[in-house]
Amino acid sequence: MVGRAMAGRNRRRPLRCGAADRGFLRIAPVAVHLYSLRMADEHAPTTLDVELKRLEKRLEELVATVHRLKDENRALRQRQDSLVAEKTSIMNRNEQVRARVEAMIGRLRAMERSA
Repeated sequence: MVGRAMAGRNRRRPLRCGAADRGFLRIAPVAVHLYSLRMADEHAPTTLDVELKRLEKRLEELVATVHRLKDENRALRQRQDSLVAEKTSIMNRNEQVRARVEAMIGRLRAMERSA
């Protein structure tokens, strides 16, 4: 039946396809043609195209955010390592100063006892 409609015998006769062969759905050839033209029109963005563009933009934003956060995380880890090293150095210096002060106090007490 599709072949006859397309051959031009009866262009007004509805096409039947799939479940339509049982009489459920009938599509006029003009409607099929207009639908095909609209689907082929690249200049008219469909809802799907708009949604895909929106998702693509959002994905690019998320990728940029991930890169930014990775860089920030790397910088924070380096800063933390630097601060831990500085803390260790200060604690070592404090321990040396404490030992020197204790040694001085010991010498002063010894001098007091001997005097």
